[in-house]
Amino acid sequence: MDLPPSGFVLDRETKASERPGDHKDELRLWLRMLTCSTLIETEIRNRLREEFKTTLPRFDLMAQLDKSTTGMTVGEVSQRLMVSNGNVTAVVAGLLADGLVDKRPAAQDRRVQVLTLTAPGRKAFRAMAERHEGWVAELFAGLEPADIGQLFRLLGETKTSLHRAIAQRASGADKGDA
Repeated sequence: MDLPPSGFVLDRETKASERPGDHKDELRLWLRMLTCSTLIETEIRNRLREEFKTTLPRFDLMAQLDKSTTGMTVGEVSQRLMVSNGNVTAVVAGLLADGLVDKRPAAQDRRVQVLTLTAPGRKAFRAMAERHEGWVAELFAGLEPADIGQLFRLLGETKTSLHRAIAQRASGADKGDA
């Protein structure tokens, strides 16, 4: 197995692939997907911190608000990001303090707060998003376009399979498999 140059950290996926007979293919696949996701996320986190002095949670929250023309509630943002309202509230507090996000009461229920990007927030996000897109392209530059398409299709099938398995478990269809 060829290892990447300096700074490579031996991970669980690499260890599992060194002795494939010791691990089922599904476990090795999951570990490989986890490793790839972690490598990408760590690199994006580092670049956001170095270039924009921001965090991935702030970027992700701003990305959700950038897509919305009318704003979003904390609950809507937390649902989209799959995190708790408390996590969103903490990130919003920093964005409010920096003047990147605005918060106003919802017209239909004054107890609910609607979040929107401010003009400086939208400008800052768009600059980050442009760089982010370039970083992701750079990280995948070693793959051929056809391979990217095939991987995208296979991961879509994987996602569908996961949703199906989770739904079956939730419905009790596989109670005997516990």
